[in-house]
Amino acid sequence: MGNSYKETMNLPQTDFAMRGNLPQKEPARLERWQEMDLYHKVLEKNRDGRPFVLHDGPPYANGPIHIGHAFNKILKDFVVKSHAQRGYFSPYVPGWDCHGQPIEHMVEVTLGKEKMAEIDQPTLRRLCREWAERYVDVQREGFKRLGVNAEWDNPYLTFTPDYEAGNVELFRDMYLRGSVYRGRKPIHWCKRCHTALAEAEIEYGDEVSPSIFVKFKLDLMPGVFEANGAAGDAFVLIWTTTPWTLPANTAVSLAPDADYVMVQVAGDNLIMARDLVESVAEVAGWEGWELVVDEAREPVVLKGKQLFGLTYTCPIRQDLKGTVIYGDHVTLDTGTGAVHTAPGHGQDDYLVALEFDIPLLMPVDDDGRLTDEAGRFAGLDTDEANPVIIDWLREQGTLVAEKKINHSYPHCWRCHQPVIFRATDQWFVSMDENSLREDALRAINSEVRFVPDWAKNRIGSMVADRPDWCISRQRSWGVPIPVFKCAKCGSTVADEATFDAVIELFKTEGADAWFTREPSEYLPRTAKCPKCGGAELVPEKDILDVWWESGVSHTSVLKHRAGEGLRFPADLYLEGSDQHRGWFQSSLLTSVGAYGVPPYKSVMHCGFTVDEDGRKMSKSLGNGVDPAEVMDKFGADVLRLWVSSVDYSQDVSISDGILKQVSDAYRRFRNTFRFLLGNLADLETFDIVVDWDELEPIDQWQMVRTLELVAEVEAAYEALRFNVVYRALYEYVNDLSAVYMDVTKDRLYSEAPGSPRRRAAQTVLLNILEVLVRVMAPIISFTADEVWDHYPPALRAQDDRPESVQLAGWPTPSDFCPELPADAGAQVAAFGEVMAVRDVVTKALEDARAAKVIGKSQEAALTVEAPAAVVATASGFDPAVFEELFIVASVAFVEGDGDEVAATVAVAEGEKCPRCWNIRALGGNAAHPDVCERCGDALDAIGFEG
Repeated sequence: MGNSYKETMNLPQTDFAMRGNLPQKEPARLERWQEMDLYHKVLEKNRDGRPFVLHDGPPYANGPIHIGHAFNKILKDFVVKSHAQRGYFSPYVPGWDCHGQPIEHMVEVTLGKEKMAEIDQPTLRRLCREWAERYVDVQREGFKRLGVNAEWDNPYLTFTPDYEAGNVELFRDMYLRGSVYRGRKPIHWCKRCHTALAEAEIEYGDEVSPSIFVKFKLDLMPGVFEANGAAGDAFVLIWTTTPWTLPANTAVSLAPDADYVMVQVAGDNLIMARDLVESVAEVAGWEGWELVVDEAREPVVLKGKQLFGLTYTCPIRQDLKGTVIYGDHVTLDTGTGAVHTAPGHGQDDYLVALEFDIPLLMPVDDDGRLTDEAGRFAGLDTDEANPVIIDWLREQGTLVAEKKINHSYPHCWRCHQPVIFRATDQWFVSMDENSLREDALRAINSEVRFVPDWAKNRIGSMVADRPDWCISRQRSWGVPIPVFKCAKCGSTVADEATFDAVIELFKTEGADAWFTREPSEYLPRTAKCPKCGGAELVPEKDILDVWWESGVSHTSVLKHRAGEGLRFPADLYLEGSDQHRGWFQSSLLTSVGAYGVPPYKSVMHCGFTVDEDGRKMSKSLGNGVDPAEVMDKFGADVLRLWVSSVDYSQDVSISDGILKQVSDAYRRFRNTFRFLLGNLADLETFDIVVDWDELEPIDQWQMVRTLELVAEVEAAYEALRFNVVYRALYEYVNDLSAVYMDVTKDRLYSEAPGSPRRRAAQTVLLNILEVLVRVMAPIISFTADEVWDHYPPALRAQDDRPESVQLAGWPTPSDFCPELPADAGAQVAAFGEVMAVRDVVTKALEDARAAKVIGKSQEAALTVEAPAAVVATASGFDPAVFEELFIVASVAFVEGDGDEVAATVAVAEGEKCPRCWNIRALGGNAAHPDVCERCGDALDAIGFEG
């Protein structure tokens, strides 16, 4: 008979599989979303909702997506979906950065150097476009596979005509205001990529460089030293780590307020900073050196400012004279306190030279080779020149010391090789003309919300210290700088009329027309040189920095596509932390420069992906993680769940081992959904309990806990704290499984199918399901949709039921939820006091089982000793409440002596019901005398006659 009772139980029934099989199921669900046009249906549902625009930063279209791409795009999807689920109108237009040197380089590699040298610019641009288009498609499919909802069929691409025209709009506005200028100043130059680089295109790496100390012969012995016995030639002892820049030397810079002395050693009189004499002596191996002293035997000391104006013979160009000057950039932490100054090879050198009207020499060409101006060293590459120049200085007797140092040095972001500082004619955005720096800092500090908040300090310090922005590049694949040069006198020709003509040209034909059409074909007839009246105009050859190009997306996308629901400024920009010196900054500067306001209301950054040991991922280490392989093995939802679990503001670790742990967490969520669905299979809408008082105390407690979860998760989504969302959900599900699901199994399985007590539990489970499936949809989108498709048949058949959980909206008290009384929180608080003893009870039951006092907890008679207040609270509930809560045969609360709670376990008296396995009196139902009364009534209800 016992075995036959199994068929009378309300055991869970669902076709929602225990195993997710995500790698197989997810692609089919993606196809379904595409067929139903889910993205646009969500937009249409929220058409009248409050708008929220996350503006996509464009990844570079130059290869398949990597794990960093996946991390970033999934975070964005969390933002968009969590807002859409809460009713916001949140369009998301993805974009790609399609111009620039990396694509041009790949085309060059494909063609080979010979063909590359012969190809014309229009053909090269066509090949670059085709390369970019290819990888836009590759990356688009990769992002779709992640489950990201977006305007995939109409993204923004930086090579489209309308986008290219936006570049000119911004350039026009800033140029006409005087914020853009052409000037000759030192910039980072990549001699391998043959182009200027902006600060955002520089990465730093360790380099070993020669550190040399060289004496420069002064034209005169300073009188104060001569008056104190110094005789012969005087030298200023300089220090540099770039010997190849010595042919461009025109000055020596001193610290204005530092003390300088004259060291006499080996017949030389060397001027240097007093604080550095001993360290230099150690490097140079000096013995028996002395300082020039006065009559009181005190060292003769001059401030750096007092040496200003001394002249010397330049060390390489000995036909030139240099000047001793001073500047605040000179420090006394290393070297000699006397800095070799080549204004054409460094920002500090350039600025101090401007102040003192020092000439700028540039004896280095685009290839990084010294020109004829470098005299005997002409033709040498800058790297080759270092040892040659050092040897020559040694032969001349001017090299005092040499040693190798390891220091951080700027490298090109693309070829990863060291760059050089080189003065060239370039186009710049002035940071201080029209108060651009000041206005940008004001926006950072008071107008923009940064997530995390401390990020404002990072971008703020970068903007505060950055030099003028070099925006010109010497490449072919990009948007040309939209100005002209007079063929007659070389003056720049650019005014509102020429800019507007170029904007119209780009809108109708794209930037390629710049390289195929003559200016006379599209410029107004009035376009002439304002200086000499010349009408023959030559287009500028340089192109715009790709950071400028991506930075103007606030205009080319947010403004140009306002009719699609986008708006300026955007509500949020979200990219990697490196973009504080990249896209975040270029967007800010162009927007503030053109419109006076930042392009975003909030900025959120994410860290980088690293391996489980915290190492940066690289091909050489072989520690990279391919998102495609992750999805083939675990599924996209496991990857998405990992993204939600980490603190995105820091670098985040990922590995196969970490993903296996996340997969375990995913199974916990999935099994929870399976339990909920399985126990709701027979539920009809009219079965739902609508009266709060019909719920058991633990049902009421769980309902309040669930509503608290909704509030906590909503607040975390609003704060963009997705790891808080994950933690709240994971802890809730763990508690749900350990308490409510465990406690109510007896009710769900053993009660009559339609009993009020069972329907009460099912009502709570349905509410939990409604909450979890909706609040988790932004994170595990595939699984949440799968759950939605496996709802109880009666609920799934409702006419007004949305096709997807992503159309279902945020969970709110509804027909599925009894109306909570105003004092619901106070009611469950009393039950919560008793719930607090459960841990003690659970431990006592475990100990009793281990000691073989009982087998299952249902066999236990439990006595709980507790403080008087707890006992008083417990007395307000029916004892059956605690028998269910602790899953025991009987419970007695007794007042203990102290404040502690204790529990003792004994074997319960009575018989075990063969149907529900509880220890209860049997025979209460005459028709079924061998089971307990509750089970007998259930058997009657289902018409069981066994």
